[in-house]
Amino acid sequence: MARIVIANWAEKTLEVTDLSKTLLRHFHDNNLDWMHSCGGKGRCTTCKVIVIDGSQNFQPLTAAEESYLRIGALGHSERLSCQTRITGDVVVAVAEEYKFPHIDYSKP
Repeated sequence: MARIVIANWAEKTLEVTDLSKTLLRHFHDNNLDWMHSCGGKGRCTTCKVIVIDGSQNFQPLTAAEESYLRIGALGHSERLSCQTRITGDVVVAVAEEYKFPHIDYSKP
């Protein structure tokens, strides 16, 4: 079991058991609106999360993430939620540029 905390979404916390799922799948399984323009295929960066804590609990970068990191479209503390899986507790934040207008976000 692992805990996902979304720091800038009122510390929303998800308890997840199936660690084979991506972060994006966990968000959607818990009825959270999360941007994903390419349908979760790793072809854009709209689903990115900012890693606040627990970076050691993320599986290694995928080829898509390495490509976006190389061209500067993904920062060193950012991951694509559609690509990444976790192995333990993490704290993430929604990227400012991909926040939805109908959600009341807080400061991380």
